[in-house]
Amino acid sequence: MRLDGKRVLVCNCEGTMPLDGKALAKACGATEGSEAATQLCRAELGRFQAALKAGEPLTVACTQESALFDEQREELRSDTPVSYVNIRETAGWSSEAADAMPKMAALIAAAAVPTPALPTVTMKSEGVALIYGRDEVAIAAARQLSSRLDVTIMLDRPKDVAAQPQMDLPIVQGHIAGARGHLGAFELVVDNYALPLPSSRQSLKFGAPRNGASSTCDIIIDLTGGTPLFPAHEKRDGYFRPDPKDPAAVQRALFEASDLTGSFEKPIYVAYHAEICTHSRSKKTGCTRCLDVCPTGAITPSGDHVTIDPYICGGCGNCGAVCPTGAAEYRLPPPATLAEQLRALLLAYREAGGRQAVVLVHDAKHGAPLIDALARHGDGLPARVLPFAVNALGECNVAFFASAFSYGAADLRLLTPGKRNDDAAGIGQQMALAESVQVGLGYEGGRVGLIETDDPEQLGAALAALPRREGPSGASYLPMGRNRDLARLAFRHLHSVAPQPVDAIALPPGAPFGNLQIDAENCTLCLACVSACPTGALSDDPERPRLSFTEDACVQCGLCKNTCPEKVIALEPRINFTSESARQRQVKEEEPFHCIRCAKPFGTKSSIEKVIAKLEGKHWMYGKGGDIADRMRMCADCRIIVQSENKIDPYAGAPRPDVRTTDDYLAERAAAELKASGKKPS
Repeated sequence: MRLDGKRVLVCNCEGTMPLDGKALAKACGATEGSEAATQLCRAELGRFQAALKAGEPLTVACTQESALFDEQREELRSDTPVSYVNIRETAGWSSEAADAMPKMAALIAAAAVPTPALPTVTMKSEGVALIYGRDEVAIAAARQLSSRLDVTIMLDRPKDVAAQPQMDLPIVQGHIAGARGHLGAFELVVDNYALPLPSSRQSLKFGAPRNGASSTCDIIIDLTGGTPLFPAHEKRDGYFRPDPKDPAAVQRALFEASDLTGSFEKPIYVAYHAEICTHSRSKKTGCTRCLDVCPTGAITPSGDHVTIDPYICGGCGNCGAVCPTGAAEYRLPPPATLAEQLRALLLAYREAGGRQAVVLVHDAKHGAPLIDALARHGDGLPARVLPFAVNALGECNVAFFASAFSYGAADLRLLTPGKRNDDAAGIGQQMALAESVQVGLGYEGGRVGLIETDDPEQLGAALAALPRREGPSGASYLPMGRNRDLARLAFRHLHSVAPQPVDAIALPPGAPFGNLQIDAENCTLCLACVSACPTGALSDDPERPRLSFTEDACVQCGLCKNTCPEKVIALEPRINFTSESARQRQVKEEEPFHCIRCAKPFGTKSSIEKVIAKLEGKHWMYGKGGDIADRMRMCADCRIIVQSENKIDPYAGAPRPDVRTTDDYLAERAAAELKASGKKPS
């Protein structure tokens, strides 16, 4: 069949799943349909070859034999782009397969959405490896790798390590006190560093140790069993930390490390837009959301903004999920593409007659094997459960959840490991935010949640126990913009079809939407908040002393609150559905003070008069009605002019008394004595 300019090949896998090719094409809204293949990867491989020669972009509804199809593509030297989608384990192999036609149509439609290519960075490794351990396990590992890598052994506080009859591998003593870097560029600070004594007889002895030694390497294999050298160490490329008491885990690490020589491309997972970052302004800290949830330490403060190191970034997506402005934008795929895939999935499911859709969000590493096992050894996924694969669960945020419900999902579940990890650091907050909005609009609660399990049977039971209910009336709008724009579009649709629409809903602290409560009476209109606001939510008027606020633009970063010298600003997290939220709201306006010399407006009348009232009569420079006090009533230009005209030192005080000498005192005493004697001066 042909769908959106692509040719789609489907197969019923030797009749193991009920699949009518023409009915599926109709359900997909394809322009033409054909019978499904029975054995596309063997007896009917010619159909794939013919589709390649036709040159149209091709989607094959089979992932098991993707390697075989790619080989055929190479043999034919075809440039035809080929993508794959799994409809067997996710739909056809199920106890409800007979009702899974809408789901198959949905999965094929979602797979047809193109994903933009990612930029990459290059990491280069020359195979210089450090085996860091405490006993003979490290030495044995080093000997195993020595034929593939340039190996050095570092023993941390070794005890009774047998002396080597031949020192064919470098062995040193040391404790890694600090480590940074990544594959191909590790930098270490080593304490207790010492070389072995050649006279070691039974066990290794070392010379005098020293602290603060430095070293570099490309690969680290940590067999100490102690504290990891890096946060979220499993995401640090080039760093391996197997349990030294688990031989199988050690062998897996050695096998992976042995191939790490050469150049390696790593995706740049996050695009950073510093111009809309709300981290800091003028050394006042505002938003720290991305810094708080980054498990690897790839994000660090850098003045008013942050820096994201693509070499250390593990691609968990947490930063993009919690960023209120989209300054940190996850790109695998971009938010708009992810929302477009959701739209295609749910729109095709609805148009094919599907109801009560449950979106099951999962990743490839943990979720896909569980779904596969459930299909092969259990009842498979229910027909109304639509699996949705993402690169990292951490990228799912309130915009993602709101988009799923706005396109008609009844429920949404995230499939996570039974033992939570740092990948889902921000998910709980984002789910709570989505739940607050839905419940506030009158929808039944509990529509978004987690399924935390490593057991396919528990997964099947959890899905079977989900309530059967209808989702909101689905929208069909095109997703555009960054996360904040997507969330606003989705929330407005949910509000328009809500059971109990309200004008505003209070949100939990930390939500990226909200109002500002400003004490206008005590605001001096210094406008420091305007200069600090990174989104333009607070604005002034170049013609008059005026402060305005636009609620839709506020991300609740807190920079205005932290910058305000009078401390008259408070944050109010909420989402406002009224049209007023998109308009500028005047907070305060005052009459400008006019310069008494040139009549130019400057400052505010109340502020200037308040300052003058405080200074007059209380400071010797500002006598009541004095020239210096008048300068406070002048604009900056006129103050300079008056200063140059009068040539008055603004810092001059009262005249200093004449200097008196001993002669002056003697003369005064002589005059006093003469006067007292009644004699006339001669």
